[in-house]
Amino acid sequence: MDVDIIFKIAAIGIVISILSKVLDEAGRKEQAQMTTLVGVVIVLMMVIELVSELFANVKTMFQLY
Repeated sequence: MDVDIIFKIAAIGIVISILSKVLDEAGRKEQAQMTTLVGVVIVLMMVIELVSELFANVKTMFQLY
């Protein structure tokens, strides 16, 4: 696993946080919530891909299936 994925997740978090704060201050609370939700979904998709890769490696290592 590279450190790049950690930096990508951190960058997404920072951008989403700033964007959400700006939208919240502009009075667009629903759009701020949707932006936060989209950020969480993007990060979850990245993490799910890594977990899938982890399980594939565990299967290979222990010769399962």
